[in-house]
Amino acid sequence: MLMSDPSVTITDTAHGGRLAIVEDDRSVRDMLEAVLTHEGHDAQTFPDGRSCLAAVGAMQPDLVLLDIGLPDLDGVAVCKRLRQEGFTGSILMLTARHETAERVRGLDAGADDYLVKPFALDELLARVRALLRRPGVLPSASGPETLAVGRVVLDPSARTVHVDGDAADLTRLEFDLLALLMDHSPNVLTRTQLHEHVWGYDGEHMSNSLEVCVSQLRRKLEQGGADRVVQTVRGIGYAARVDS
Repeated sequence: MLMSDPSVTITDTAHGGRLAIVEDDRSVRDMLEAVLTHEGHDAQTFPDGRSCLAAVGAMQPDLVLLDIGLPDLDGVAVCKRLRQEGFTGSILMLTARHETAERVRGLDAGADDYLVKPFALDELLARVRALLRRPGVLPSASGPETLAVGRVVLDPSARTVHVDGDAADLTRLEFDLLALLMDHSPNVLTRTQLHEHVWGYDGEHMSNSLEVCVSQLRRKLEQGGADRVVQTVRGIGYAARVDS
């Protein structure tokens, strides 16, 4: 069995960042602002989605903490708008709903991760630190111009993916995960390595975002009957390769 690539490392570049907190519950909003400001972040709050969208262009936050249950536009709609308008920072969805379908909606809209309410403050702070130090996951400039595994071709510079010549519409998170796996193909990357490189999380704070993202990625890559490229290696992690 192919083992994980031991050369994959991560550098901790956590820093105080510019945060946008979008939460309609004033008590929660004020609490988040106080806690995150105390941690050294520059936090600005918004009571609804429209006010956030109006300010993001000038503010250019590193991270948006986005409640799903907003009174005007819901958080998923706000997330979609942010990505459509070119926002490249991280988005952490806050939701009171535990259903997997709700989490998938957020990730498909372009969110980087989600946190279910009620949450512990130490976990929230760990997620924020992780997303702020989220490392680049694309292959180095000295590597190949394109990556190919099976019938999937990925262009790191153009951030495009094609399956049998047809473009696959991936979210930023899905693209980053696929790029990392394909760059190390056919080696297996552990769940911990993938969390560290794509989400920036250590082993203590891993969520099931990886499994949800892999499921959505497979659905998009395997439309039309294409071979499975993202393989599960039981008990270890995932690899990009076409198994016979």
